[in-house]
Amino acid sequence: MTSNAQKPGEPFVPTKLIKHFQANHTTRDAQSSGWSALWDSQQNDLWDRGKPSPALIDFIESAPWPAPEGRRPKALVPGCGKGYDVVMLALHGFDVYGLEVSPAGVETARAYAAGQLKAPFAYNYGDGNQDKYSKDKRGEVTFLVGDFFKRDWESKCVREGETFGGFDLIYDYTFLCALLPEMRQDWGRRMGELLGPHPAKLVCLEFPLYKDLKLPGPPWGLREGIYYDVLAGGGTGVFDNDEAAQAALQRPIKGPMERVSRIMPPRTYPQGEGTDQLGIWQLKSR
Repeated sequence: MTSNAQKPGEPFVPTKLIKHFQANHTTRDAQSSGWSALWDSQQNDLWDRGKPSPALIDFIESAPWPAPEGRRPKALVPGCGKGYDVVMLALHGFDVYGLEVSPAGVETARAYAAGQLKAPFAYNYGDGNQDKYSKDKRGEVTFLVGDFFKRDWESKCVREGETFGGFDLIYDYTFLCALLPEMRQDWGRRMGELLGPHPAKLVCLEFPLYKDLKLPGPPWGLREGIYYDVLAGGGTGVFDNDEAAQAALQRPIKGPMERVSRIMPPRTYPQGEGTDQLGIWQLKSR
């Protein structure tokens, strides 16, 4: 999300990104056009982090990912931006699909991937780990123009003769916080549809956990209870104070998922240092 986002303890000043959406894209139907307009005007630097997620890299490298029989594990990064995390996951052996609403965004991501897959930067790996991931074990990268909430792009995520069975890994960093709060419940429902069966995991780098829930976005403020409410509690995830969000953690599991773990990553982007948390989810046990 925005490189000039409000930091903990700082007074709130609307960013250029917030002003853009407040001026022309305040409704749910206008969200996609709002992001596309920024890509078309080459203002994607407003949220660009410049490298893949250190927290995700460390998580992926912490243990071998379960390999489905006969194929590489399949990953999805919705709202993938320039494709940093898409490429990094491919370099670690995943077949990865990056989803963006903007054709211009997808073209930018494809250009970035073409260079990195030939000669990847060291920032795609943990310190000293680059030689552990050989070139012949790299996965494939596919970027798609599509709306996360629709299903018309799913058929492009399977090989000939296969049926869509979900992803082995889905990664969300600044996708949920980019959505209007009223869209959170549908985000949780859609994640449940897209995630494959156990041991498939949804990995959420929770951000921004420090932002006042009453303040406008994007990025919209989030809390542990918001993730829990939409993924496990079956709720809307819409709260305007910390107490209500915290209380949501006590709700019974009625949603599609259950949380496996939640950790503070040893490394993350500077914007979330000291507050980011990594939540790991799977479809709830039957």
